[in-house]
Amino acid sequence: MAEIRREFHDQLRELQDEALSTMDLASTALDQALEAVANRDQELAVMVINGDDRIDGRYLDVHQGVLSLLARQSPVASDLRLVAALLHTIMHIERIGDLCVNIAKLVPLMGDAPDRSSEIMAKIEAAGAQARDQLKQAQIAFEQRNVDLAENLVSQDDVIDSLNRQIFQDAIDIGGADPHTREWAAHVMLIARYIERIGDHTVDIGEQIAFVISGEFREFTDASRPGGVPA
Repeated sequence: MAEIRREFHDQLRELQDEALSTMDLASTALDQALEAVANRDQELAVMVINGDDRIDGRYLDVHQGVLSLLARQSPVASDLRLVAALLHTIMHIERIGDLCVNIAKLVPLMGDAPDRSSEIMAKIEAAGAQARDQLKQAQIAFEQRNVDLAENLVSQDDVIDSLNRQIFQDAIDIGGADPHTREWAAHVMLIARYIERIGDHTVDIGEQIAFVISGEFREFTDASRPGGVPA
């Protein structure tokens, strides 16, 4: 029986490692998507879109691996918490990959950036860097079972929320009467929104970390409320 339990924990650890390493793929996809936007690089955008198959494959591997493990073993409560958290976490990572694809798909539609766009693009870059940092922080928090780092993702995410609001207003202001500029501004607003959603997913992963540690699930914030007002 001890050998069976040891094998179970080894396999669970391998699934956790695979899930968390998928965050690196998502982070790379985000970097490439934002670089493609900044440089209007359509070839790089296509790489992001095609590369999402790797993230989807990891999602399926972890999901099926967890279900297979459950079918063969009866985990105790603490193990069951980790199993549930892994299923939720890999789902959030897969959705982050999808959001990167959404950003990449806008690249061929945007065309040349209009005048006065540099400030908006700087804020897009800052929001993307913040989202990447939050992905890394969530990864470390999960590995270390660090609830303080997990909860800190909420205040970190406030930075992206603020930038998203600024970009939205800047895009409205820059729109003017020119159809091309209005279309470019609309695409920028979508990109900012996608980055903001990536930040939300890192907070959701943080909630799963707290659940693994405490055994009690609670939402850090209600993302549907302006300003992240607690529910």
